[in-house]
This record gives sequence, C-alpha cells and structure tokens, in this order.
Amino acid sequence: MMHMQRMGERIGILRQEKGMTQSVLAERLGITPQAISKWERGMSFPDLSRLEELAKMLEVSVDYLLTGKDA
Repeated sequence: MMHMQRMGERIGILRQEKGMTQSVLAERLGITPQAISKWERGMSFPDLSRLEELAKMLEVSVDYLLTGKDA
C-alpha cells in the first residue's frame, strides 16, 4: 500500500510541475479524471500498458514513476 501512495504522490507532483490538471492528463491518456485521482491518492496503480505513455507525458522514466529513482 505504501508503494502505491508514493507513486501516486510522484504522479501528482510531476503533473502539477507540468501545469496540468487531472482532467487534462486524463484526456491525454484517454481515461477518466477519477482514475488519475485514484492514482494520486494511492488507491490504485496506472495500468501497465499506460506507464510508458504516462512517463513520457511527465518527462520522467518508468523507473522513476515506479521507484522514485532513475535506472
């Protein structure tokens, strides 16, 4: 559970640094803003098929999203 929380916090911080709302990020990923909210609150993980696209949008590596560290 703690790892989901940390990953969600990273997503939220990175999204805000890019000046994106949850709605904008959700639209770009083709999902609902509620899904983004759940990620950021640590209630769920992004689908594995979306991790690479999410990382590109947030300009970080998938490793960073998952662990907080670059490979």
